[in-house]
Amino acid sequence: MLIHSDSLDPRSAARRLANVVKQTPLIYNRRLSEKYNCEIWLKREDLQVVRSYKLRGAYNMISQLSSEELSRGVVCASAGNHAQGVAYSCDQLGTKGVIFMPEITPKQKVQQTEMFGNGKVELVLVGDTFDDCLKEALAYTAAHQMTFVPPFDNLSVIEGQATVGVEILNDLPEVEVVIMPVGGGGLAAGTGSFLKRENPAIVLIGVEPEGAPSMLEAFKHGGPVTLPEINRFVDGASVKRVGSLTYDLCKQVLNEVKLVPEGKVCTSILKLYNEEAIVVEPAGALAIAALDDCREQIKGKKVVCVVSGGNNDIARMQEIKEKSLLYEGLKHYFIVRFPQRPGALKLFVNNVLGPHDDITRFEFIKKTEKEQGPALVGIELAGKDDYQGLLSRMKAYRFDVIELNKHQTLFEYLV
Repeated sequence: MLIHSDSLDPRSAARRLANVVKQTPLIYNRRLSEKYNCEIWLKREDLQVVRSYKLRGAYNMISQLSSEELSRGVVCASAGNHAQGVAYSCDQLGTKGVIFMPEITPKQKVQQTEMFGNGKVELVLVGDTFDDCLKEALAYTAAHQMTFVPPFDNLSVIEGQATVGVEILNDLPEVEVVIMPVGGGGLAAGTGSFLKRENPAIVLIGVEPEGAPSMLEAFKHGGPVTLPEINRFVDGASVKRVGSLTYDLCKQVLNEVKLVPEGKVCTSILKLYNEEAIVVEPAGALAIAALDDCREQIKGKKVVCVVSGGNNDIARMQEIKEKSLLYEGLKHYFIVRFPQRPGALKLFVNNVLGPHDDITRFEFIKKTEKEQGPALVGIELAGKDDYQGLLSRMKAYRFDVIELNKHQTLFEYLV
């Protein structure tokens, strides 16, 4: 059955949430505006109480449960942000929560969930993906006669997320384009439905990580499909299957869904931190990472990018930097066979490397019974255009090399 946006009442949800969530700021960004020749406004959900918009949907649903349902408690499955929203809601409403999270969930999100739960929640870490822990959570819910709080595929949850759109329209009634991240689709379905209902001319663009294009594949197939494999790096927006309700609504209201490579997401995270002092998680950077691909659509217009969350574990920053460098063509890995003769390594450093090239990794195993020995070498360049010169010098000085960046299987195994 096709769900219509009239099923949602975001303004009532906004009143319900008024004393619980922050009305997050809509901030004009001059740097991005000048770069893309338009007005770029950032909807800062990273400044929400639990540092993501997920609190809106969780509280909107749980607050409407009956006293009997609240007495039995609630269950959820989440990669982190929904968990924190549910945990905070449990503390505010005085109900017990059991929260299932994938075992790979960043420690920072686990600790934050415990903190927001304030003793009202029990955490269960299980499975490698959201979809794995979802199965366990649903079985537990049925066995204990509790209420399951879906992360996205529920009308009350979608209605709560729609309050992001209520605030955007209150603060910037003349908005022309809104760019939003898409994971399971709750934010895009709710916010998109409200905005399109209020202003049918508004352009709504959803953004997914390239390695988890679940909504785009649903659009192609005419309904939700389960992806066999996903890249889990953008953990707040990586699911194998979108919801049925969210698909129906997103199909009606989104003008387009774009994909962004995970490496580009990392570059956006670093730029936001270095240039704007804004800390975002990978999913929170999706909308901004898509701006290059939206350049012609947004030229001269008033644009809102939803920064969906800021729960980024500082321990992930080295991985984020590495992925960014690889994507930007500034870091390359090689298997280099060094001739087993005196001065070979010195020749490589002095004559092959450029003046601004930097060796960031070197693992050399000398095989005395061979004439040549392989080494794993990581090199960081000052500019991506320096790469061809590096390869030319390797060839000129007769170093036998394998470019690992072009061999995914070898890269994953060795690097």
